[in-house]
Amino acid sequence: MRPASKLRVTLRALESRNFRLFFIGQTVSLVGTWIQQIAMSWLVYRLTNSPFVLGAVGFAGQLPSFLVAPFAGVLADRWDRRRTVVGTQVLSMVQALVLAALVFSGRVEVWHVMALSVFLGIVNAADVPTRQSFLVEMVEDRELLANAIALNSSMFNAARLVGPALAGIVIAAVGEGICFLLNGLSYIAVIAALLAMRVPPREIPLGRPRLLGHLREGFDYAWGVEPIRIVLLLLAITSVVGVPYTVLMPVFATRVLNGGADTLGLLMAATGLGALAGALYLASRESVLGLGRLIAVASGVFGVGLIAFAASRTLWLSLPLLVVTGFGMMVQMAASNTVLQTVVDEDKRGRIMALYTMAYLGMIPFGSLLAGILADGLGAPETIALGGALSLAGTLYFLSRLPRLQAQIRPADRSAGIVPEVATGLQTASSLMVPPKRP
Repeated sequence: MRPASKLRVTLRALESRNFRLFFIGQTVSLVGTWIQQIAMSWLVYRLTNSPFVLGAVGFAGQLPSFLVAPFAGVLADRWDRRRTVVGTQVLSMVQALVLAALVFSGRVEVWHVMALSVFLGIVNAADVPTRQSFLVEMVEDRELLANAIALNSSMFNAARLVGPALAGIVIAAVGEGICFLLNGLSYIAVIAALLAMRVPPREIPLGRPRLLGHLREGFDYAWGVEPIRIVLLLLAITSVVGVPYTVLMPVFATRVLNGGADTLGLLMAATGLGALAGALYLASRESVLGLGRLIAVASGVFGVGLIAFAASRTLWLSLPLLVVTGFGMMVQMAASNTVLQTVVDEDKRGRIMALYTMAYLGMIPFGSLLAGILADGLGAPETIALGGALSLAGTLYFLSRLPRLQAQIRPADRSAGIVPEVATGLQTASSLMVPPKRP
């Protein structure tokens, strides 16, 4: 395929006006989000010099994704998704501006950061499953959905590449407060994009939602199908033992690599570069053939990358190892998202995306807290190496289930809006299965 044709395939979801607006606005906002994330980690570490407190703040900020996301998923199936996402973006902007004001006033303390992290975590717990579910409404042509998911991951990781590098420069030059202010202002772009969209009305069930009943229905829908359950289980394992390596990056930047805020920015940017490459790789794929095998390979690459990074003591070696680690992590996460988005029934999309949020973001706080405790006792390199080894153990379990899962695969029901290419891919991939229709 010629480069121009390959680029057209990779960017084909941008043909959708709504998604194009979202892509531009969200890219600006996400750069600000990553700037804030690095600044917040650096601020906490500067105030406390404690890996444990880093882990505790990460735990406090991410725990709502585990506790709140399931209920948010029910509401995402019952509420107007665009209005909900606009609301979450406004609240996120308020959080960033309050944090900036505290830093500029010189009154910021660790408990302020932790409380505002919890607030943002609650907002994100409602935002993520709703925003993921809203993708299908943005993209008019259902055949572009898988590509839109991959491009959504691409912009997240392009921002992950740019944001940390900018954060390192800004922190070193003028401090953390400007970082929080820039993030607050960046939300204007995505809010404007959401308001400018032309989204057809979605049929929403009438009557009061039976919150617990719908929640149980979503769990039964996912848990009753072994392939979906195993994909979510692998995500959860990776998120607990592997992904929290990012919370220890300030420790690596200072104690292991003898650097400062600029070194932290480079480490996070390297992870972002690998993740961006992984997302673009998925976007360039023309079908979902072999996604099951790809999930397993990516999970293995992630585990090996963590172990190798933990052994490195030089920046020039650590950076390429983090590129590899970021690539494996993103391919596993985005491929799993693509699978779930492709096969789920529309009336359960919000709840399945909530379970995805639980398995990915919701498990990270437990891993962050555990990583902080272990790093205080064992050391940061040993903690990350252990996480890589356990990630590999999860990969081996996933691989052991592939033959059984393959035997359960059946073609997708075209009435669900799944294109023939996707149905073929699901039928022949090694670990994916369309959930059975429920009455």
